[in-house]
Amino acid sequence: MTDDVKLLMLAGDYVEDYEIMVPYQALLMVGYKVDVICPGKKAGDKVLTAIHDFEGAQTYSEKPGHAFVLNADFDAIDTDEYLGLIIPGGRAPEYLRLNARVLEIVKAFADRPIAAICHGAQLLAAAGIIKGREVSAYPACRPDVELAGGTYADIPVTEAVTDGELVTAPAWPAHPAWLAQFLKVLGANVSI
Repeated sequence: MTDDVKLLMLAGDYVEDYEIMVPYQALLMVGYKVDVICPGKKAGDKVLTAIHDFEGAQTYSEKPGHAFVLNADFDAIDTDEYLGLIIPGGRAPEYLRLNARVLEIVKAFADRPIAAICHGAQLLAAAGIIKGREVSAYPACRPDVELAGGTYADIPVTEAVTDGELVTAPAWPAHPAWLAQFLKVLGANVSI
């Protein structure tokens, strides 16, 4: 694998910390070049992250995360240069789905590998690319998936689901399954 095989990652302020950093580092580790973008920001700008944890409350708790440094310019992106798309969760997808260019980017990957986790399904739903597809997400996103015509996959938080070239998972505890399935969809061969 060489770094000329590029993947695109969509980010925004309060993206979930683990859901941006872990796939970013893991995909770099196996040889992909991962460009991370955010509307209104350029390479070198930062997005704030949030750490979501499951502590027995009715929903996750949220704590301050890190400042993630973007490495590509949103306005300069040509989606044709990328093999696949990664959409981390957190609160970012909730407002990113209001950006017409973000939705164009997601639609451009409708027939290519996409990995979305947690609230990332909100972007998939808003882009209108999940009708008739099985999609996992954080449980609070179930209505978004179903209203967009998708079938919500109610799976354990440590699992992921693949439907064609779309790989989705409920939250960061699914990273091992989610990333393994995404690498398979990408055609990567990782072995020990």
